[in-house]
Amino acid sequence: MRQTHHSYSHWELLQRARAVDNQCFVLTASPARTPEQDGNQKSKYKHYTAWGHSTVVNPWGEVVGTCGEEESLVVVDLDMERVTKMREGIPTMKQKRNDLYNVLDVKERA
Repeated sequence: MRQTHHSYSHWELLQRARAVDNQCFVLTASPARTPEQDGNQKSKYKHYTAWGHSTVVNPWGEVVGTCGEEESLVVVDLDMERVTKMREGIPTMKQKRNDLYNVLDVKERA
């Protein structure tokens, strides 16, 4: 049984989550969809079929540009002021609690 569920079901969801988590635009590029191979055909990626659907998501997790499974180009104007406003409105990056934990540089431990 081929494991393709993740590609189809989670592609957009994961992009939207990363945009909201990081309060930024997320741009993902995917190869155009490749034809599925039957058991008799040789394929470079015999267990993987590209999903396509390159996508752009804004900091609120809204899809602002996407394409289908065919070879395409997605063009979107990114308003970087939206990132600034999002981060000012919900300042999660300023909520680090140094009194509760320390983040050590890996080089310090070596």
